[in-house]
Amino acid sequence: MASFLSQIKPFHWQSILDIAIVAVIIYQILMLIKGTRAVQLLKGLFILLIASVLSRQLNLTTLAWILDKVWQMLLVALPVVFQPELRRALEQLGRGKFIIMHPGTTGTEEIKKLIEELVKCSQVLAQSRIGALIVIEKNTGIQEFVDTGVKIDGVVSSEFLINLFIPKSPLHDGAVIIRGDRVAAAGCFLPLTQDNRLQKDLGTRHRAALGLSEVSDALILIISEETGVISAAQNGNLIRFLDEKSLRDLLKNEILVEKASGYNPFRRG
Repeated sequence: MASFLSQIKPFHWQSILDIAIVAVIIYQILMLIKGTRAVQLLKGLFILLIASVLSRQLNLTTLAWILDKVWQMLLVALPVVFQPELRRALEQLGRGKFIIMHPGTTGTEEIKKLIEELVKCSQVLAQSRIGALIVIEKNTGIQEFVDTGVKIDGVVSSEFLINLFIPKSPLHDGAVIIRGDRVAAAGCFLPLTQDNRLQKDLGTRHRAALGLSEVSDALILIISEETGVISAAQNGNLIRFLDEKSLRDLLKNEILVEKASGYNPFRRG
């Protein structure tokens, strides 16, 4: 026992400080990418890493050679792929805002209230023929689109959302992005779909909703200004002519049931 203790190096305060700083940096990097699509990219890289290790362990020569070439290409491509996250990190560091607070989780009761507020808001907007585009963030972070709008961080209520979309109001033209049970931003710009199969009578709001649904797992609600029809876009698909019941059921299945199915450590709020 004495010989074992004699081999242990003394633990200086510098070592504790070193470990603490590294831990904080790793935590802040995770918080930085948590609201972006970089999380999914990292998961893909992790799968490739496991495949590379297994191919070598099992002597799968051809597969190991292919994966080696893939890693060589990725070394060149990664700075381009992670360019938005790298730019965001440098901007926050330059503004002295590298420390990011971890947002609290949204409980079941808050989600139920959110669903009812969204249903109520959609019905009022549809009856009044007021166009709207409401994005509900899920697992895939869409921070880059939040950054295109005006940051709000307000509690979701039907009255608040309706006022945001009133014609000629400053933020009525863009999309509202909801994160957890709060409005993260309004007046946001979304990518337009390039799918030529979309019906010609559908306008920019529908194209923007489909465009975002093609690059994320967000659920996007669209209220048509011309017809008052309520639609939803998800995973590149468009669901039209939603009434109050079908809209509520869709929101429950996509938000409430998914939350109850399990915990994702990279999910934001």
